[in-house]
Parts: sequence; structure tokens; C-alpha cells
Amino acid sequence: MASSFSTLKTIQPFCFSTTTTRSQQKSTLPTTNSSFFGSNNKLHKSFNSFSPSTNRLRSAVVAVSDVVKEKKLKTSASTSNLLITKEEGLVLYEDMVLGRVFEDMCAQMYYRGKMYGFVHLYNGQEAVSTGFIKLLKKEDCVVSTYRDHVHALSKGVSARAVMSELFAKKTGVCRGQGGSMHMFSKEHNLLGGFAFIGEGIPVATGAAFTSKYRREVLKEDCDEVTLAFFGDGTCNNGQFFECLNMAQLWKLPIVFVVENNLWAIGMSHLRATSDPAIYKKGPAFGMPGVLVDGMDVLKVREVAKEAIGRARRGEGPSLIECETYRFRGHSLADPDELRDAGEKNHYGARDPIVALKKYVLENNLASESDLKAIDKKIEELVEEAVEFADASPYPSREQLLENVFADPKGFGIGPDGKYRCEDPKFTQGTAQV
Repeated sequence: MASSFSTLKTIQPFCFSTTTTRSQQKSTLPTTNSSFFGSNNKLHKSFNSFSPSTNRLRSAVVAVSDVVKEKKLKTSASTSNLLITKEEGLVLYEDMVLGRVFEDMCAQMYYRGKMYGFVHLYNGQEAVSTGFIKLLKKEDCVVSTYRDHVHALSKGVSARAVMSELFAKKTGVCRGQGGSMHMFSKEHNLLGGFAFIGEGIPVATGAAFTSKYRREVLKEDCDEVTLAFFGDGTCNNGQFFECLNMAQLWKLPIVFVVENNLWAIGMSHLRATSDPAIYKKGPAFGMPGVLVDGMDVLKVREVAKEAIGRARRGEGPSLIECETYRFRGHSLADPDELRDAGEKNHYGARDPIVALKKYVLENNLASESDLKAIDKKIEELVEEAVEFADASPYPSREQLLENVFADPKGFGIGPDGKYRCEDPKFTQGTAQV
């Protein structure tokens, strides 16, 4: 079956340079016919506080599939014109509300001293996680970042297990030893959150290689796909480029998902890269590169369908740039004083959950009472997760040495409460353990 997005045709984003614009530059992307198209609909607008002499937020290309292009987004008597069914709409809404309510509760618990270390919240970016992960099979893999709570929830990890991990409790998904930035679940094929940017991309590439090896060398019935999530700041990291090359070289079943929330901590994306159009780096390696409105779960979902589909069919990787926005600071320790107030208000008005709710109601996929019932269900679920986590025990000291050494024999905690090592070969020439 031929890919429905083997190439990409776009209108170039507008550059606010005083000398030239990207629309005047020669496109470096394929120009053959494709089911993807570009529009000049703006994801960004300029804000008065920006100096006219500086580059402003770019007017971005919105890339969507023909399914989005052809189907009407207004209320219609015919359900055949809808992008989603009632069941799909409720699943998407519930997952996004779960992510938002869970993260809001995390903020409360963090400021009450229930959580430790850095905690990075996902508020505002829910359309990306939900739009991609809810299309996966259980066998498919997800590799996350330090902003990983909602990815874990979307992949099926329980709210109890994620909250308990944040509380550093034994009942957490990593038995309290991972914390906020290191969610991992073998059961759900969640291959980890990573505190250092870019560290998860090689892991995801390796997982995709495993799937291809099992399918083509071991002749197993394996069509598993891997999603690698990372942010705009990571795209200046060498591992990003190395893995794009490797994935395309071997036609690996992987989708690289860039959650471009425009800021790497306090560094504007426009100040950190020579070309802010991340999606253009895909065609540079020979793979499709697509830019999509990451505040619209329906657009994200349609693009994700095609990217995941081509990976599952053995047609290789894709690079998807989702332009989104975080509604809170970089972490809960960040006072968020660097971002322009007008910019924050602009994106706050484009809340992805509000947008989906509007679509669901206008297309008679659910009633207001249906959605309120979901809201109530999620609030109770998250409150119960907090109660469960708070009542759960902390891990024992002995557990801290588990999963550290390949052969734990001879290691442990002595009667004096100090760590000990009974293997003289290990301690010879080194400081005493």
C-alpha cells in the first residue's frame, strides 16, 4: 500500500526578517503531490512587547491530512462528515481531562511538600499526548521526557501508580525510585522518562530497531511502532540528528514527535536555532516532515494516524512537529516571569480541551451532562489516587540497592546502617563503600 504522506508539500512559514521572508526563499521540501497540504493559518501572532527589530514568533504552516481538509468541521446532519465518532470523542476528552486534572493536583501536592525534586507539568500540551498515544496498540512503545506524567497516563499507567511514584512511594510505577522524571512501565511499553534532553531518542531508535529486526530477521509477526517524544530544545542536540539519520537509513518504524512549546526553560526557540522550522529537518534526511497545530487534538490525531500507519507498514520514520504551549512555567520551581503576558494569554485562549469540548457539543457527539459526568469521574479518580499514594509506604532502604548492580551478591546494608560490600575485588584500589 502506498504511503499517503511519502512527501510533503507546504507553503513556507513567514519570517519576520526585515530583508527576506521564507515565502520568498526556494523551498527545500519535496513538491510532488501529497495528501498533506499547507495553509497560512497562523498558530502565532506578534505581540506588542516584541521589538520590531527582532524576529517574532513565526506564522506557521498548519499541516493536516486530506481527511481533515475534506471533512466539514461544522455541525452536520450526516455523521459521515465527522472526524471522530461519539466513542472516540469521549475517549479523547476523558484522556485530556485526566491529564489536566492530574497535573493540577500535582501542583497542589508539590506545594504541600508531598513531592520531591523537580516536577514538570504538561498543562496545555494534552492534544499532543492524546492525539498520538490513544492511537497505539498496547505492544507499541513510547519514550518520553522529563515532562512524562501525562504520557504515562495516556499509555495506560494508572493514576494511582503515577501519583504514588511522584510521592516516592513503594506502590509507584517504579516503586518510588524513579520519581517525576523517570516513569517506566514494562507492562505498558513505556520505556522511560529522561531527565536529560535527548537521552530518550537513542532508546526509542533502539526499540524501533528491535521491532524491525524481529520482523525481518527473526520473521516474527511484529508490526510494533515506537513514538519518541521530545521538545524543541532537544532539536539542537546531536543525538537528535544521529537518530534521524539512523532511522531513515534502516527505515525504522518510529515517529519522532516534537512537542514544540516554543521555550526551552527560559530560552525562546527563535533565539536558539538557525532555522526554527524543525519539521524541515525531516526531509533533509529523506523522511516526511510535518508541522501541525499541536493545540488541536483532531489535527494532531489525523497526522498521527498517517505517521503511525506508515511506520507500521514498514515505510519508515516521520518527523512531526507539534506547535503547542505549556500553560505553566518550565517546572513548578519556575516563576514563569520571562514569557510575554500577551503570548501566554493568546495561547491560554486556545485551550485544547475547550476546543475539543466545543467540537463535541456542536456536532452532537455528547451532551453537556455527558461531559460533566466525565469531569466528575476524573476528579474523583485523581483524588482517590492522592489518597492511595499518601497512605502507601515508602520503600525500604534495602530496596535502594536493587536494580543497581548486575550481580547484587555481597552488597547490602550492614548492622550499622551503612552500605557494605563484601567483595574485596570490588573495593580493591577504590574508596571504601
